[in-house]
Amino acid sequence: MKAEKMLKMLTVTGLVLALGAPVLRAQEGRADTKEKRGQFSAKDYKFITQTARGGISEVELGELARVKGVNTSVRNFGERMVTDHTKANNELKQLAASKQAALPVELSRKERSDMDHLQKATGKDFDKAYASDMVKDHKKDLKEFQDAAKDLDDPDLRAFAQKMVPTLEEHLRMARDMEELVKK
Repeated sequence: MKAEKMLKMLTVTGLVLALGAPVLRAQEGRADTKEKRGQFSAKDYKFITQTARGGISEVELGELARVKGVNTSVRNFGERMVTDHTKANNELKQLAASKQAALPVELSRKERSDMDHLQKATGKDFDKAYASDMVKDHKKDLKEFQDAAKDLDDPDLRAFAQKMVPTLEEHLRMARDMEELVKK
């Protein structure tokens, strides 16, 4: 009888622990995220982390374009992406550090997949794929930065977004020009 009661109690305790563990892990994850985001609101931290990953991606893809690009405009555009996005990434790192926020240092799975796709392409196929990706990417980035320049909570991050809009407009124009050249 006592053994049955003890077994029942252990089973109930085990269930409580097993069911409670995911809740505790989720709460730990929220605490980790809050700690990582420093003084940024959740919305601002999402923007800055996406921007950091996007910047890393632009630099890596730019390096790839400098090496694999057949068309001079592709290689030149890649060079420009490396220069401009390295500068922006450094500014972003300083801004994050000043707000005690941690930024990602590697690409997301999707960005890595996009990179892998372009690494497999060669010659004119690479040029066309890279140009097309850069037009799509910069259209999306420009819209996000224009929205962020109006909507972000942190004034320093909002100023960074505002400052980047003209650069992204220029990148989009250059990407469209490059796309036209590699279509031929």
